[in-house]
Amino acid sequence: MEIWLNPACSKCRSAVELLDGAGAEYTVRRYLEDPPDEAEIAAVLDRLGLEPWDVTRTGEPAAAELGVASWPRGAEDRPRWIAALAAHPSLIQRPIITADDGRAVVGRSEEAVRSVL
Repeated sequence: MEIWLNPACSKCRSAVELLDGAGAEYTVRRYLEDPPDEAEIAAVLDRLGLEPWDVTRTGEPAAAELGVASWPRGAEDRPRWIAALAAHPSLIQRPIITADDGRAVVGRSEEAVRSVL
């Protein structure tokens, strides 16, 4: 299991506490320091069953600079969104947990984190 997190994020810290409390084995990826590339983001999105705009933090300064709120959200626009997430990892919603069995969640709630245990 791997968790993409930002240690300054309270949701990330809560997810780690839940994983630790359950005795889960996992690796931590501080995705702001070790950003995923476009292929990794696309693979995680496929596992999540989500589109890149579903995991984009539109309130971030980089989102405003890029104007992502006005970007179209069609299948043909997916590469542009993924490229933006790779170039600006602060835009990626957190924490993202990928389980060894192929499941993945955006672990913003206790229920979501528990679903991959």
